[in-house]
Amino acid sequence: MYPRILEIPLPIEFLGSSTLTINSFGTMMAIAFLVAAWLMQRELDRLYSEGRLGPVRIRSKEKGRKKQFVEASPSSLVGTVTVIAVVAGIVGAKIFHILENWGDFMADPLGMIFSRGGLTFYGGLLLAAVGIVWYVRKHNVNLPIFVDVTLPTVMLAYGIGRIGCHLAGDGDWGIPANVEAKPGFIPDWLWSETYPNNIIGVTLPESGVYPTSIYEFLMAAALFAVLWSLRRHPFRTGWLASLTVLFFGVERLLIEQIRVNNVFEFLGMEVTQAEVISVIMIVLGIAGLIITTRRKPQ
Repeated sequence: MYPRILEIPLPIEFLGSSTLTINSFGTMMAIAFLVAAWLMQRELDRLYSEGRLGPVRIRSKEKGRKKQFVEASPSSLVGTVTVIAVVAGIVGAKIFHILENWGDFMADPLGMIFSRGGLTFYGGLLLAAVGIVWYVRKHNVNLPIFVDVTLPTVMLAYGIGRIGCHLAGDGDWGIPANVEAKPGFIPDWLWSETYPNNIIGVTLPESGVYPTSIYEFLMAAALFAVLWSLRRHPFRTGWLASLTVLFFGVERLLIEQIRVNNVFEFLGMEVTQAEVISVIMIVLGIAGLIITTRRKPQ
């Protein structure tokens, strides 16, 4: 594994370190956000040019003009939306991870808060969604259309981020792999991985574990391709977002069957937090599709 891509020596010590380290996880997360932002800008500009989205008022960048506003495409908000997603996403992901591992948190609060591993995707998604909705509504953007544009790009960003998890070895891996059951046409690295040099310092079985992060990347990329091809669908606003929510739920529910995660008892069953949220997303996605699978009024 390659948790660190590059280490640059510094002429002076900065924050207790004499090197600047570029980590693979952070790099992949940055790529994920940039790709999602670029796709969002493209789609928002298309909808704006077609008249489906109205302009937003933003501060003029001309020097010497104080508090002057101009009208522009909603894509001009994407930069701030991305910053909100990054900050709120990281905070939310860490909060949900702490709640999911409360016993470990109580044993070492500071260690868990400042650890490089331990991020729960759904927590990041929920808190980021709250911040983005507030910002978009503040600028009077059509929220349902904006959600239709945003969620498919989140699917791809999620997959790219999982590559960062794989390279860093942050614990988002699967259960021990059944090596004897591996089909001959599947390469060894796609069936089992031992994650040497992982950032959490865990030694895994010699037979390896399922590299679920790679599986999630492949599924997310495939599902995004489907969603992107359907972005000009004839159905009502919210249909694409509903389909994305359904895809998210199904993808995560499937991967949880071979993924290491904490379980708890719920309605007499042993489940993971992600499984419960996935089922809720599946139900919401199906309900949304039932409501919105009607052609737009002419």
